[in-house]
Amino acid sequence: MQHSKPKLKLQQTPHKPGVYLMKDRLGGIIYVGKAKDLKKRLGSYFTPSRKMRSDVKTRALIDSICDFDFHVVKNEQESFILESKLIKQYRPRYNVSLRDDKRFYMVKVQLDVPLPRFALTRLKKNDGARYFGPFVHSVALKATLEWLNREFGLRTCRPKQPGDHEYRHCHADIIRKCCAPCVGKISEQKYRQRIDEAINLLEGKGKGNRLNGLREQMNKAAEKLDFEKAAKLRDIIDNLEKTLSPTRSFSRGRGVPSTVTPTEDLVELQDALSLPDPLHIMECFDISNVSNNHIVASMVRFVNGIPDNQGYRRYRIKTVQGQDDFASMAEVVRRRYSRILLENNVPNSSNQERPLDALRRLAREGKSPLHIPNLVIVDGGKGQLGMAVRELTRLGLDDLPVIGLAKQHEEIFRYGSTEPLRLPHDTGALKLLQRIRDEAHRFANNYNELLLRRRVRESLLDDCPGMSPKRKEALLRRFGSVKRIRTASLKELESVPGIGKKTAAHMHSWLQQKK
Repeated sequence: MQHSKPKLKLQQTPHKPGVYLMKDRLGGIIYVGKAKDLKKRLGSYFTPSRKMRSDVKTRALIDSICDFDFHVVKNEQESFILESKLIKQYRPRYNVSLRDDKRFYMVKVQLDVPLPRFALTRLKKNDGARYFGPFVHSVALKATLEWLNREFGLRTCRPKQPGDHEYRHCHADIIRKCCAPCVGKISEQKYRQRIDEAINLLEGKGKGNRLNGLREQMNKAAEKLDFEKAAKLRDIIDNLEKTLSPTRSFSRGRGVPSTVTPTEDLVELQDALSLPDPLHIMECFDISNVSNNHIVASMVRFVNGIPDNQGYRRYRIKTVQGQDDFASMAEVVRRRYSRILLENNVPNSSNQERPLDALRRLAREGKSPLHIPNLVIVDGGKGQLGMAVRELTRLGLDDLPVIGLAKQHEEIFRYGSTEPLRLPHDTGALKLLQRIRDEAHRFANNYNELLLRRRVRESLLDDCPGMSPKRKEALLRRFGSVKRIRTASLKELESVPGIGKKTAAHMHSWLQQKK
């Protein structure tokens, strides 16, 4: 590979903390990393000694790097958060960790209940609660929250509205960890004042005075040779500094600092395809084959150049026998846009108004429950494109712009054009098409893997001696999963309605052999 372009960009890289994104020759993001010093870390990738000392995976990564981007952040905590967000967004192939849906902890407080309390959560919901975070250091956060509850005498019990019954089974008041608002030892108004003070501290208000007070206590304890107390106060100070350090929250997909410019890319793509209307909505289809019995399709929807996850759809191919990508593409396109016509109550043909014009008119008037896209993209070449155009024509949507994107040479096929369109690999228009195509491919493959795993689990019971649909249903209803059925004892199997001792013995023996 050639490192000339990255080396020139390296000269402009600052000695600051941040996150970097490595790109291949097609502009795809292949690795996301963080660094305390961006210039030193990025510079290490382009030194011959680094490649010689690295393992096979790192050498392969270095050979694939053709460009990089970076984002400067305020501190190390922000780099942790942004790195996690970008890995989950782009799912680079050289990143192993942080690719799952596990998120950093946040602190949640539901203020619309009589006696609010703090709780830890990883998922932010639109439930009217106050959320703080995310916080990178989970151990420090848990210790800080424990200190916060004890310092302000806040309740930690789970009931939404505790009372006398809960108080009789609680010892927090006795050991002075709670002010017991549930039994009126403190009024609800005063308890809420304590909650407000704790919230202010979580927001960073008064943090300096609080830390100075704790440091004075620590120094006094040390002077009195009470080193155990001094050590506890030192840990409290350290946890507070880690937890309350100012950190921005980067929204996944939206608000994440990135060199991706959806608005500019959309305009560039519209010009490249010579389309009259802005590409506000784009939909892309992909077919995923594992075997003749596992053929699925995906449809991903981008709104203003950004993934609209709520608009994603996945399909099981129903009418196609065997692996036929062309027929499968025809089926899924037909099902998708027949549904849009049905949802909008627009007939396939009309003497007064064409279906596409009717759909766009309803969208402008705000009467369309499901908007028609401005561009349809199919993953494939002339064959897939031809099938999509055929189905759209049958539905009366022949004027709907549709293109095919072939993966091998990133060629764009347009109906009516004999020669494919090839855009430079560094253009935002092609990168936008690659992003939506890769997202459709990922979504289809994930669905295929899910169905395949489900089929493997189901086939285990289907092959079991003496198994019938009613017995299978009774077993799953009783144990909940195939895994629990396999670990069930002989007596437990016999207790299931419809399964006798002899049948249970055969099943138990067969399931034990399959472990």
